[in-house]
Amino acid sequence: AGVGDGSGGRGAGAPAVGGARESGAAVEPGPESYRLGDYDLAARLSFFLWGSGPDEQLMSAAATGRLSDPAAREAEVRRMLRDPRASALSTRFAGQWFRLQDLEKIQPDVRVNPDFDEPLKRAMLRETEIFFDNLVREDRPILDLYTADYTFVNERLARHYGIPDVAGDHFRRVRQIDGERRGILGHGSMLTLTSHAGRTSPVLRGKWVMEVLLGTPPPPPPPDIPELEEEAVEDGRLLTVRERLEMHAASPTCNACHRMIDPIGLALENYDVSGAWRIRDGGVPIDAASEFYDGTPISTPSELRAALLKRPEPLLRTFTENLMAYALGRRLEYYDMPAVRRIVRDAAAEDYRISAFIVGVAGSDAFLMKAAPAAADGEPVNGNGG
Repeated sequence: AGVGDGSGGRGAGAPAVGGARESGAAVEPGPESYRLGDYDLAARLSFFLWGSGPDEQLMSAAATGRLSDPAAREAEVRRMLRDPRASALSTRFAGQWFRLQDLEKIQPDVRVNPDFDEPLKRAMLRETEIFFDNLVREDRPILDLYTADYTFVNERLARHYGIPDVAGDHFRRVRQIDGERRGILGHGSMLTLTSHAGRTSPVLRGKWVMEVLLGTPPPPPPPDIPELEEEAVEDGRLLTVRERLEMHAASPTCNACHRMIDPIGLALENYDVSGAWRIRDGGVPIDAASEFYDGTPISTPSELRAALLKRPEPLLRTFTENLMAYALGRRLEYYDMPAVRRIVRDAAAEDYRISAFIVGVAGSDAFLMKAAPAAADGEPVNGNGG
């Protein structure tokens, strides 16, 4: 059975696509494929890393054939990552991967969150974009996405998070005093877009982690599964989100999936609809205690983070899949998986730094090759020239 929480189906956990320039049909490598010429490769690199066309230096490298040399191509990739235009990886790639575009559709109920406004929503979006851009610019290990003890806030967002001594609209780097808010799992952007207007949703938050970070989307709910009751009352008291969720998941049909999803979302229940920290839900102390799918007890964001990092392979693989799909401009296929595994293995030697994954994608056969169009006589067209 799938997930029933009235979410309207936010979509499966397919890798992010569409940011880089169209890269040709997704075909299995073979005789029908050819290696790109240097000019085509320059265009593919620039749209992958910058979201725009090649600069003069990249075109010069293409003109002299240097992009066909792996070492010279890697040097160009690393130069491009140091260029300000590489911010496209945060605004476009990370935006798609984390589904930040969904934030535009979210408007928390003012009765529940009277302080929420558009400046706060924009600040949440910028925090995540600047945070990811910093990971790229400092060439940090991708697992810092989960463990970083800093973030980027302006005065409006700092006040929302309870971070003192931040004034003005300018974003600045601040150390996280509270270890619970470390990394992407503490970002208001993610926590808001995985909530309903009037309440938190452990199901949506659990689904987001499973789909976006772990690459294991749960199946859709059966059509006859009722939505979670919004106004459930017992003895005149409005039930907490956890109590309503437990009622909903009591059915064996529902429990098969909810026992995997709900513990992840429940560990984030101390964050309210817009990601502010809370200790009560409707006057009742938050009860976030649960068990991760491997039996690890979790009850806080930090314990969830530790449970995820205990086996980081799915996190690394899913990042690589999304990065490669973005670079190719298409969904990945089964024949892409050996390259994904190889990129992750090679990145281990560089402490899983982001540049290692990007260099690996840019050097993969899928990135360097393209399906050959049929010539007039039915023979494949070779890939010589730009």
